[in-house]
Amino acid sequence: MTFKKNHKQGALPYGEKPLGIKPVSFKPRQGQLEKLKTVPNWQELLRDYIDILVEEHCD
Repeated sequence: MTFKKNHKQGALPYGEKPLGIKPVSFKPRQGQLEKLKTVPNWQELLRDYIDILVEEHCD
């Protein structure tokens, strides 16, 4: 199924800031993934932590 331009279906923006095109991928330590998935809103919390991490180490 193809979508016409300016269609009303599909994914909506998430949060206040737009998401990047390329995902970040890493291998967690054993057991971390299962525990991480139990944290509510973990993806947004991780994005916030990445902002803090970059700010502290890249200035």
